[in-house]
This record gives sequence, structure tokens and C-alpha cells, in this order.
Amino acid sequence: MAVHDALARCRRYRKEFGLYAIVDPVLGRILLEVGAVGAVVMPAGLGERVRDRLDPAGPIIAHPRSRRWTFLTGPADQSCLDSALFAELFRVCASVALPGTRVVLPSPTDERGGYRNWVVAPEADRRPTQAAVIAATRYCADASGARASK
Repeated sequence: MAVHDALARCRRYRKEFGLYAIVDPVLGRILLEVGAVGAVVMPAGLGERVRDRLDPAGPIIAHPRSRRWTFLTGPADQSCLDSALFAELFRVCASVALPGTRVVLPSPTDERGGYRNWVVAPEADRRPTQAAVIAATRYCADASGARASK
């Protein structure tokens, strides 16, 4: 039943939101390969501030148990190969997903079990650019650092 529900959800992701995912036939997880869609992962607290700076803000996936958020973006770019950016994001526990990495999208089973859910659900094929999410992350990380030092 879980795989059947995941397949139906996956078809919806593809048709309505341009998220060309596949279903893991064993676990029933919905997997999206980073490439045409990018991803930036960060702690939920930082994610809340980043979300508030973006328009469009989503889609954003919450991982409640690990208290992390994944922002789905426009196409992945080469910023993930920038070692200075990697170090800057690493300091705030954030990262840009490498092309080819798989992101698990919320499935009905995930949502019922509290593993993954949408903070901001997909809307058509609208996604912020990867550069916009990175810029907002930098801004929010700098702003929280400035507040902490006062």
C-alpha cells in the first residue's frame, strides 16, 4: 500500500510541479535527483529566517527529527564546487547538494510518521534560484552572528 500511495504522489509531483522523481520500490520513498532541481540544506532555525527573505520561498521540506530543512531550487549550478562557499556554509551547518545527490520528497508514509513534510508546498514549477537561496542563507547567517555578538 505504501508503494502504491508513493507512486500516486510521485505522479502528482511530476505532473503538477515539474519534480521528476522516482519511487524506491522497496521502501516506497520518493527520490528526486539533484540536477534540473537544486537543493540547499540547513538547520530549521536558519531555514525559517531564509524562508522569510525569499519570494518564492518554496518548496521547502522539513525533516522534523533532525531539525533540518531542504530548500528546492532552480537548476543546480557549479556553486557547490566553490570551496570558499562550502566552508562558509559549513560553519552554519548548511550545504548545497551536489548534482546527482538524491533528495527524499515527502510521501504519505513520511508525513504520517513525522519523517518529512512540506514547510512550503510546491506551487506549479516555481522555485527560487539556487543563488537566491545561498544569498539569503549568507545574509541570515551574518545577521544572526551580528546579533549574537552584541
